[in-house]
This record gives sequence, C-alpha cells and structure tokens, in this order.
Amino acid sequence: MDVDAFVQVHEPTWQRLERLLRQGRLRGEDADELLRLYQRTATHLSVLQASSPDPVLVSRLSRLVARARSRIGGVREPAWREVARFLLVSFPVAVYRIRWVVVGVAAAFLVMATAVAVWTATDPAVLASMGGEQDLRQYVERDFVDYYSQNTAASFAGQVWSNNARIAALCVAFGITGVFVVYIVAANAVGVGQAAGLLFAYDRGDVFFAFILPHGFLELTAVFVAAAAGLALFWAWVAPGARTRADALAAEGRALFTIALGLVGVLAVSGVVEGFVTPAPWPTPVRVGVGFLVFAAFCAYVGVLGRRAAALGETGDLRAGDVGDVAPVRG
Repeated sequence: MDVDAFVQVHEPTWQRLERLLRQGRLRGEDADELLRLYQRTATHLSVLQASSPDPVLVSRLSRLVARARSRIGGVREPAWREVARFLLVSFPVAVYRIRWVVVGVAAAFLVMATAVAVWTATDPAVLASMGGEQDLRQYVERDFVDYYSQNTAASFAGQVWSNNARIAALCVAFGITGVFVVYIVAANAVGVGQAAGLLFAYDRGDVFFAFILPHGFLELTAVFVAAAAGLALFWAWVAPGARTRADALAAEGRALFTIALGLVGVLAVSGVVEGFVTPAPWPTPVRVGVGFLVFAAFCAYVGVLGRRAAALGETGDLRAGDVGDVAPVRG
C-alpha cells in the first residue's frame, strides 16, 4: 500500500471528523455526518492495521476513532466517580434497605448462640461429648487465646478475611435457596455458643468476651448482612409483588451483588482488627473499645448515607439507564 497516497486521499475526511469532534452541540445534519465519517475512518483504520506498518498513523486514527465512538455512544463517568458512587450511595443504601432483616438475623443468632452456650455450660454430658477433661482444659486455658496469635498478625488477618469472605459468598451464592442461609447462620451460632459455654463452664467467660468482642462486633455484623441479603433474594422469589419473578430476582440480585462487593472491604477491616487488635497486649477495655468504635462507624456510615440515598429513591440497583426497559405488569 502507498501510505502517502492513502493519506492524501483521506486526510480531508479525518480533518473534518476532528473539527466535528471539537464542536459543542451538534445539529442534526452534523450528527449524521459525524456518524458517517466515524464509520469511514474506522474502515480506514482497519485497512491500515491489516496492511500498513506505519504505527504513527495507526495510533492517530485509533485515537480519532475512539473519540468519535465516545461522542456517538455517550461518555461514561470517570472510574473514580463510579467508585465514589458505590461507596457513598450504592453500598450503604443496599444495606440500609435490609436493615430490619439484618436485625432479625442478628437476634436469631444471639438467641441460638445463648441457648447453646447455656446448654453447654450446664450439662456435663455435653461437655463430655466435646472431649476429655485434659483436652478441654487445654482449650480454655491456652488454645482459645493462642489461636489469635499463633501466626503473624498480617498472615492471620489474611486468613480471617478469606474465611469470612467465603462465608459471606456462600450466603450470597445460595441465598435464593433460603435454607442454606439459615444453615450458615445456625452453624455459626452453634460454634460460637459452644465456645462460650465451654469457657463459662471453666469460669473463663471474661476471656471469651475479651477475645471475641474486639473483632466480633464488625465480623458478625458482616455475616448478618450477607445472610439478610441472601434471604432478601429468596423472598423476592417467593413474593415478587407487582413485578414478575424474573424482574424481582434481577433487581434484588444486582443489589445483592453490590452488598457482596462492599462486604469484601468490611471483612477486610474486620480481619485487620482480629489480626492486630484482638491479640494486642492492651487492656481489655481498650481492645473492646476499638472494636466497638469500628462497628459504630460502620453503623453510622450505613445509617446516614443509606438513609439519605433511600430518601432520594436509590435502592442499590443499577441506574435506570443501565438496567434497560422493563415490561409493565398489572399490579
């Protein structure tokens, strides 16, 4: 290909396209011309990429075509605005919408964990089923506390984060079943209740709270949010309301995905607290206070930003323009 001849023939087209791109508002005929010139220039670029070794010309036309494509299709918001919207609107309002489900899940968890703890602490048969006397004393006097410091703080924080993220992901992935979410919450409640009951049985209940509360405030809240989101998806399938089941599941599923992404950050913070604060050689009130402040900050974040976004009609779903059209249904 004679590149110089190719440029000489098509240069007016490219220059005209550049002039149109520099204009502000385009009239109807100018917009039509922009579309035609974009298509021609894209064809020119394709020809050059296939047969010309001139990287400068290819780079120039690539930028020109990209600018024209953005002008025709509309320019999306910068990535930092999308991130800011997620942090300040989408995630907090998605959690705020299911706040009462979160409270219900937390209440059920605490009732179940307390019942298991009392049963474990007061029934010798239950204690005996958990191991021999020597093994149980080893756990309450050393293993329970050593668990939080057996690895480096950074390594332990990473392990905790990945494990809790897995639990949250399971609640999200299998939320539509309803049953699996209940199983996850119940299994965790039984585990916490057994540990509490075992330590209380040996008069070490203070140790249990000293090493559970610093990270447990936020960690368990994140699990409750994940479980509540899964149950909300299940309920959208059971009772879609005026929407079709497909539309209800799609809307709740998108909001659920928003919550899942947000919980990655929440659980990362929880992992840092468990790795660095829980085993720290600080007075117990200080460690518990740090954990409570982190938890309170999360509640304020969801309460203030989520309530504000909900008042503006936000739901944690995609923008209406990104969702697409929905067929009307009779209520």
